[in-house]
Amino acid sequence: DFIAAHRTADVRQLALTTPRGGEINIPYALEQIAGWQVARAKLPEWASIDGIVYPPHLSMEQCSSQNTARRKRALVVGDSLTDLTGGMGVDFSYMAIGLKQATYVEQQQSLCDIALHNFSLLGLSKVLVACDTAEHYLATMPPCDTIYIDPARRDHNGNRVYGIADCSPNVTMLAPTMLSKAQRVIIKLSPMLDVTQAIRALPSVSRVHIVCVAGECKELLLVLDRGHQGDAVVHCINDENDFSFTLGEIAPPPPIWDNESINYLYEPHAAIMKAGCFAHVAQRFDNLIKVAHDSHLFVSIQRVNDFPGRIFRIDAVTTLNKAELRRHLRNLTHANIATRNFPLKPQALASRLKLKDGGNAYIFATTTAHGNHVLFITHKDA
Repeated sequence: DFIAAHRTADVRQLALTTPRGGEINIPYALEQIAGWQVARAKLPEWASIDGIVYPPHLSMEQCSSQNTARRKRALVVGDSLTDLTGGMGVDFSYMAIGLKQATYVEQQQSLCDIALHNFSLLGLSKVLVACDTAEHYLATMPPCDTIYIDPARRDHNGNRVYGIADCSPNVTMLAPTMLSKAQRVIIKLSPMLDVTQAIRALPSVSRVHIVCVAGECKELLLVLDRGHQGDAVVHCINDENDFSFTLGEIAPPPPIWDNESINYLYEPHAAIMKAGCFAHVAQRFDNLIKVAHDSHLFVSIQRVNDFPGRIFRIDAVTTLNKAELRRHLRNLTHANIATRNFPLKPQALASRLKLKDGGNAYIFATTTAHGNHVLFITHKDA
């Protein structure tokens, strides 16, 4: 009752004003209120169910969002799944839907207890929950169709790590055993990790999913299929947009802008930026011109539809010449500023241009192939 009554309250203020020592376990109640508030935005389906128990803040911070967890269900093959690093159980709860057999493995007993409670509320009453380490359970587990593993990306001191071998457990060591036990292995890694490095470190990589939500890179998923040979297919996913290419696919370098008249500017979404597949994008969409080799912005005369990123209508192109700037910025007080291959950071440029953040104008500052600093003054093109 206390949790329900204070569900939307400021947790810090509540901690200061609520007396201790009564019948209510205040630290636990505050943890549940804070967990629900995170879930309301990150896991709305969980938040809508009364009785769900939320783990401590770190687990809530590290767990997948509802959208990214649901997307993983399409990667599962066969009728059986084993999640070797269950954690809060969000990914497992979506990946296990409709399967004949699903096993959740987690080394912390407290998380196992929470998962067992929550799975029954989520309609997953037939799943198996095992409290064990990934390494020990893998060594003795029976074969299954799909194995999922999300190694911890923090060291013993709580500091973030990004190398595959630095994560726990070390999936480079476990990969051969996992592929001997399952037809498919799905590995979730840090979005900061270099994609090429990840593929080289693991065997039989058939697919790579770079998953972004609302423009922010959230997950790097590697799919290992037993016996797979050849190049991996890379999927650059941003919300509903999925741009894919094969790593061995050779794309010619895109044409470079040479100050000709242009009308549209294109900013690739974060997954494209992560993959670095700019030549593939230019090859796939006719009429795209790259501003410069290191700018990672495209322009065109005619509008290119379905571009994997944001599209802007160009209002003006200007150098940093004071007279030009006065002429093109005279009606602007606010702008959203981004810099690409440019000597100033956005805040410093905004200060120099005497513009406040926000509004409908978007300014992209970059360096051309001839070494000139230019500003593209644009607005979003629906």
